[in-house]
Amino acid sequence: MDFLEKLDFLMDKFGLTKTSLSKKSDIPYTTIDAWYKKGYEGLKLTTLRKLAQYFNTTLDYWFLDEVTDPNYGKTSGFKVEYNEMEHIKKYRFISSHSPDAASVVDLVLNREYTIVQQMQGKEKRIKELEKELIPKRILAYYGKIAAAGTSVEFSDMIAGTQEYLLTSESERADYTIGVNGDSMEPTYSDGDIVYVKKETHLTTGDIGIFQKHNGIYIKEVGENVLLSHNPKYKPIKNDGDIICLGKVLGKVEE
Repeated sequence: MDFLEKLDFLMDKFGLTKTSLSKKSDIPYTTIDAWYKKGYEGLKLTTLRKLAQYFNTTLDYWFLDEVTDPNYGKTSGFKVEYNEMEHIKKYRFISSHSPDAASVVDLVLNREYTIVQQMQGKEKRIKELEKELIPKRILAYYGKIAAAGTSVEFSDMIAGTQEYLLTSESERADYTIGVNGDSMEPTYSDGDIVYVKKETHLTTGDIGIFQKHNGIYIKEVGENVLLSHNPKYKPIKNDGDIICLGKVLGKVEE
């Protein structure tokens, strides 16, 4: 089998599409798609390593037409530890000299495999139940708009809702909002979600959510200005046209 035949085999085995393989293996979709359209010459070793790591194969599996081990014959390319190879060697010896004994090994192996699978299923369900029982709070979520321009008044915006773990911050918060851009780095980064308590007046040093004209911002309060933590952004002057929408209590932690 060539590279694409092996890839197709594994993708079919694991029920993957190009898109899902890209997300799970951290290989760009365009790279995977190009293999099928333009060929795979020039395939990088770093990319092969990602495939081998995700599918749990050796690198030889992708390089060679067939992978052959001198002691155990042709292999599928899947990683086998030394002690596992010893088990295989013993099993082959038993099978060739006593088929009945091999049947007993099969019986025990299948029974224990089923038991462990059932245990894992129970453990998974217990973890799911534990997550369901953790106290949570539902808050309004205004999306990734802080530090980004909007075309409507904040009070007119329609918020969705999200569920958050019950913490001291989420308990005091009135809503959450997403951070857009890097103006508050390193304190808050693009994509962060922050808890906000409704306040109309903040003191110097507080971080809050503000509206100036059609812009919604997350900034620190300065002397008649709103400050960014990223030095490449200039302060926003307060000409009496800034509305305080709330105090930032902290970042939503996963």
